[in-house]
Amino acid sequence: MVPFITFMSCGLMDDISIIGGGVAGLCVASELVARGVQVRIYDKAGKPGPHGCSWWAGGMLAPFCESESAEEPVRIFGSQATGWWQQRTKVVTRGSLVLASARDTADLNRFARLTEAHETLDADAIARLEPDLGTRFPRGLFFADEAHINPRQALSDLYESLVQAGAEMIASTTPASLNRYIDCRGLSARDSMADLRGVKGEMLIIRSDDIAMTRPVRLLHPRMPLYIVPRGDGIYMLGATMIESQDSQRITARSMLELLSAAYALNPAFGEAEILETGVDLRPAFNDNLPKIRRAGQVIYANGLFRHGYLLAPSLARQVADLYLDNIRGAFVDETFG
Repeated sequence: MVPFITFMSCGLMDDISIIGGGVAGLCVASELVARGVQVRIYDKAGKPGPHGCSWWAGGMLAPFCESESAEEPVRIFGSQATGWWQQRTKVVTRGSLVLASARDTADLNRFARLTEAHETLDADAIARLEPDLGTRFPRGLFFADEAHINPRQALSDLYESLVQAGAEMIASTTPASLNRYIDCRGLSARDSMADLRGVKGEMLIIRSDDIAMTRPVRLLHPRMPLYIVPRGDGIYMLGATMIESQDSQRITARSMLELLSAAYALNPAFGEAEILETGVDLRPAFNDNLPKIRRAGQVIYANGLFRHGYLLAPSLARQVADLYLDNIRGAFVDETFG
């Protein structure tokens, strides 16, 4: 970090309001509380739940896999996420597995070229790592240093720890008189951040008593690249889609069919799985798909986590806290705003 002299120093303040109780708002609050700041969080829905896009995330802490298509800061700052989350919730550190069918070997080779910190596995090694996948995949990539969390448990753990630390959790709209706060409202902040856009994600939660997988698996597929994340007790989250859309109300039949078809390709036993939930969310993103921290007067805006919510929220939170307390510039601070 280097000094950021464009902004007036906000000084050491002992309390601050945060608007929004999703992963961004709760992480910012957790970071500030850890530094001795009293926080109050306004979220009209109250506790975290299905109303927020953070509820529907995969929870993969996979900076190396994400670097296949993401900008370099995602890998750099995402690599800090596991340690931050380990202090606050349960983190499963069993790595990530990337697979492709024999006909999609070129896609696996491309993925390997664009990423690092992985080991190439043959069919027998894949079967030893995840026995229920068998030897149907000739090659795969194993990212041993990656991890995953259960997003819903992580949100609950953050919320409860903040309550125990004395944070005020206010289930109401933001008072009109409030003029000093940190805005973490996600896509709702388009009234102040006109360049935010929504990227639709669709997912399924299924249960299968016939398959036991212990780590996230990404299946490279020409139409529908799939990721599947174990939640324990035979429950899995399936996700893949990213659609430029403002419609967050429904999952399409086409997306559901393709998700299930890709899961079936991973293991035919998924054909007998029970569908527990379908979910849709709109992820807030900027044009470069990187988060931004902006300050206008006494308001700090922290937004644009895109599909990297749990991976980048810890670094976003640290940089917001640095800016608020010490007037320090971080990589996500947007100097052109305000």
